[in-house]
Amino acid sequence: ITRALWNSFRNASVATIASLFVCSIAGYGFEIYHDRGKDILMRILLLSMMIPFAAIMIPLFIMVGRLNLLNTTAAFVLPTISTAFLIFLFRQSARYFPTEIIESARIEGLNELGIFLKMYIPVMRSTYATGAIITFMAAWNNYLWPLIIMQSSDSITMPLLISNLIAGYTTNYGMLMLAVAISVLPTIIVFLLLQKSFAEGIVSSVK
Repeated sequence: ITRALWNSFRNASVATIASLFVCSIAGYGFEIYHDRGKDILMRILLLSMMIPFAAIMIPLFIMVGRLNLLNTTAAFVLPTISTAFLIFLFRQSARYFPTEIIESARIEGLNELGIFLKMYIPVMRSTYATGAIITFMAAWNNYLWPLIIMQSSDSITMPLLISNLIAGYTTNYGMLMLAVAISVLPTIIVFLLLQKSFAEGIVSSVK
């Protein structure tokens, strides 16, 4: 169980950090550098949310296999490093980012990357907290994709471990309930730590 906890925590943490960075840049770019072409591209991205994961699962597995990434964190992270929902969340939040800050920073000579890192990220802490909670929970509870790519016992995650405890002729429900209780603790801790910012981020993204 220690190995499964570590694997789940490592995979979820890397996926969360990578997704927040990539999707926040994308959402910032869609709104700050706004034009009609980006609106069309955003609509296409939102339409991609209608495609079930099962429809792209086999091509993804073939790609990961050809890249020799099976049983690795990279295989877990790459398909989820950019999601339409998270890009949309950051784009909506960027709509309420004060443009005066950007203009002042440009006048002072700060480049675009510096504006994003030093101006945008500190102001949008609540949105980052919201994205972190959503992404971490989704990555922690991810079952289908790790079931396919994590083919060794050393790379097992908590959802896979719990599934294995159910398999067999008899089920030890005491052990199963203990594993479930341990499994939900990290997500509860993350949510409790970021719940205030989570509420603020949700409100600021839809107001």
